[in-house]
Amino acid sequence: MAASRHRRPWKKGFEIELMAPRGRSRRDLAMRVADRVGGQVRTVLYPQSEPSLVPGLPVFENLVLGFDVRDAKGERVALLVDDLTLRDGLNPQAASLPGWMRILSDDARLLALVTEHCDPKAGLADILTPIAALFGTKAEHTEGGITKVVDRAGRSVAMVAPLPGERERPCEIITPPCVNDSEADLSALLADANALGFSVPREAAVHIHFDAAPLCDPAALSRLVDTLHRHGAFLRELVGTNPACVRLGPIADEIAELVRSEAFLKAKWDQARTMLVETKPTKYADFNLLNIAHALPDKHTFEARIFPGSMNAADILRQARLMEAILMWAIEDAEGAKRDDWNLDAALDLSPADRTFWADRMAKA
Repeated sequence: MAASRHRRPWKKGFEIELMAPRGRSRRDLAMRVADRVGGQVRTVLYPQSEPSLVPGLPVFENLVLGFDVRDAKGERVALLVDDLTLRDGLNPQAASLPGWMRILSDDARLLALVTEHCDPKAGLADILTPIAALFGTKAEHTEGGITKVVDRAGRSVAMVAPLPGERERPCEIITPPCVNDSEADLSALLADANALGFSVPREAAVHIHFDAAPLCDPAALSRLVDTLHRHGAFLRELVGTNPACVRLGPIADEIAELVRSEAFLKAKWDQARTMLVETKPTKYADFNLLNIAHALPDKHTFEARIFPGSMNAADILRQARLMEAILMWAIEDAEGAKRDDWNLDAALDLSPADRTFWADRMAKA
């Protein structure tokens, strides 16, 4: 096997979906983590999207309250946000708690302005005042505690509404990118959640983001995507993908056909990336290629979304090592390797313990 172009450890970050018990919120968990690390909590506005039932409007863009936990040195420990896919067990009729809100718009660019100019700690009546000033209007207050902003032509800009339905309870823990597999750090976060009675919700998943830089090579990405397209169903069964998890799906056939093409394989990376963008990859798939296709500066990652929800750090890190071994296999000698030589037992660089674990799972699958 050719020498690796990327040495372990691979930089990665985790997204772990949990649910607070009734009477608790993700803010409570943020405060507990901050107390443990001697840090502070900063309230932030975090973007989310959800499907829309309005004709001609495929999604509603949202900003929800998140809580950024920093340690005594100012380094991020975790970001705790809502996840709109987590719904089971929530009371949709529950009243909004004081101060909890969400901001909506039909244009994510307008919400980016809100993020830049508005204070997430402001009240519902005042939070959009700076945006109204940008458009030369005033915030309008309506029934139900809703405040909206329009431009001078009366076109909607954004609106803020109370957050009902116990939406303070869903909690996605987003860890900062890390180089080392620090089971102690991940275990400590999950122990804090466990101590407050958090649990794994019915629809939960664990998403793992891997640094995309080592994959920015047409041959390596082709080998990876081709393998995941052909073996995706097997990998889902192997890791135990949660059947209740939404916003998943196989890699699109159009993407698989592209990466197998001679044009893609012979292209320079920037050309290959442009080809990938033209296939319109979606975030909501088993393997998210959107970030690498668009070379997003703040999230230049390859995201694996097939792992089941968990509060066990050892299990989560074992899954990460499996995916990392597949990534390593893809970038090593990508140009000369045969497409059909992928084999869990023989091809992947796994520790003896991990190899035994996954071989047992494979036998059962």
